Amino acid sequence: MADLVAVVVAHDSADALPGCLSALAREGVPAVVVDNASRDASAAVAEAAGARVLRNPRNEGYGRANNLGVRAAEGARHVLIVNPDVRLRPGAAAALRVAAAAWPDAALLAPRIVEPDGRFFYQPRSLLAPYLTNPRGRRDPPSGDACAPFLSGACLMVERALFLDLGGFDEAIFLFYEDDDLCRRVAEAGRALVHVHGAEAEHGRGRSSAPRRGSVFRSRWHQAWSRAYVSRKYGLPDPSLPTMLVNLPKAALAALALRRAGFERYGGSVAGAWAAWRGADALRREGLS
Repeated sequence: MADLVAVVVAHDSADALPGCLSALAREGVPAVVVDNASRDASAAVAEAAGARVLRNPRNEGYGRANNLGVRAAEGARHVLIVNPDVRLRPGAAAALRVAAAAWPDAALLAPRIVEPDGRFFYQPRSLLAPYLTNPRGRRDPPSGDACAPFLSGACLMVERALFLDLGGFDEAIFLFYEDDDLCRRVAEAGRALVHVHGAEAEHGRGRSSAPRRGSVFRSRWHQAWSRAYVSRKYGLPDPSLPTMLVNLPKAALAALALRRAGFERYGGSVAGAWAAWRGADALRREGLS
């Protein structure tokens, strides 16, 4: 097994996978693709590209599927968690390896993520990073390697042994805030999070899965639920009530105006926050409990 193995979670990702997997192959990084019960040809596309494929009979969610892939990457010192709509630019894997050797205290390392419009994505704060406060969210992107309060799960290199010792991604979460939670636990374990400026990855943002009817409502449901869950987990104020108060009027107006897209967006947030407020379980919603 190689020292670095990529884990890619796919769900209706047949269109995005070829670019992702070909970039990994060019970088000499073997891939484990965990297919989350795709309804398209994702698994076949991954196998044709030479990836090892694990087929889930149902959609296990982002974090749970990644945990399966990391456990399967036996022998690797590091794993590279990569979304299907991410493509490593030439030299990115080598730059991440060099940075891991240069910064031995770092357990999480991430490349510079470039958005479709060419913008450099950098999140200047995290809900769960009180140890690096930036309450106004001032965006001052680094110009070189730098410690960070948060590294995006879109593309993230992590020490496999530490990831497993920490329990991997929190399996109570189906979608959203898994990366914030992991970053918090890594920092609490006394390890650094490092942005590696010399490694670059292109992010398609939102193109990992083919669009489906109701997907926006479902996504916003989980985003609201997961925010409430991690807030309670770390003793932060529960955002459920404010989320409902902000989004309920917008959902009602969208429904009156017959704007389906607006209703899915705001109504999904209200429903997810209401579920969290009542103590409902996100996994039960997805038939996983």
